[in-house]
Amino acid sequence: MNSNNPFLNNKTFSTAVSRRTDSFNAVTIEENQDMTLSGTINRSLILFLLLIASATVIWWAASNELLNPAVPIIGGAIVGLILVLTASFKPEYSPYLAPGYALFEGLFIGGISVIFEAMYPGIVTQAVGATFVTFAVCLGLYKYKIVKVTEQFKSVVIAATLAIATYYLVSWLFSLFTSFVPVHYGNSMMSIGISVFVIVIAALNLFLDFDRIEKGVEQRMPKYMEWYGAMGLMITLVWLYIEFLRLLSKLNKK
Repeated sequence: MNSNNPFLNNKTFSTAVSRRTDSFNAVTIEENQDMTLSGTINRSLILFLLLIASATVIWWAASNELLNPAVPIIGGAIVGLILVLTASFKPEYSPYLAPGYALFEGLFIGGISVIFEAMYPGIVTQAVGATFVTFAVCLGLYKYKIVKVTEQFKSVVIAATLAIATYYLVSWLFSLFTSFVPVHYGNSMMSIGISVFVIVIAALNLFLDFDRIEKGVEQRMPKYMEWYGAMGLMITLVWLYIEFLRLLSKLNKK
């Protein structure tokens, strides 16, 4: 089964293993050229710091009315998507694409955070705290094997994620060309329930990501897969943060 995170799918990791095997056949590979857990953690921290730095700059500029937050939101989202798609086809370029993604995603996060904070003071702090707590809890549950990533577990999470993606896409298209108002809009109990469900699925994706990174280390994948794995994990965390913002905004409306 594939991780629903497009960066942590079996096809990409299998390709990396194949390249590793070919490299072993051609020349002896030193251990420091293999993917490691510590290396992936370090890469994740670097990406996180880059994202925070970029988001902070946009936050400062927008808060001081030096910049329209819509500009970094649109620009960051578009460029970030391009980098994601490029890396999914060329994972060996991840050492260059991942930092770029973190910087541009920081533009998006900074812009959208300013807008939500202006509407609901304090919401950004709450969303950040909720995201980190969720990440820590999921990491602990995975590390101590309280939650095991089985094939059935993967199937359920992947199916649910695909259903969410399809629903969001169809709802967006309908609202774009008709007067249709998606159920997840507004602050009704149904809308809040949908947000809670999406957050749960996003959190479950973290288990799939942890599992795939761990297996990548065990299979001694190429060093650049540390950046690739870190980038995939960052994508999930950004998704989780955005969903927390949406849920908290609905609760604040209540």
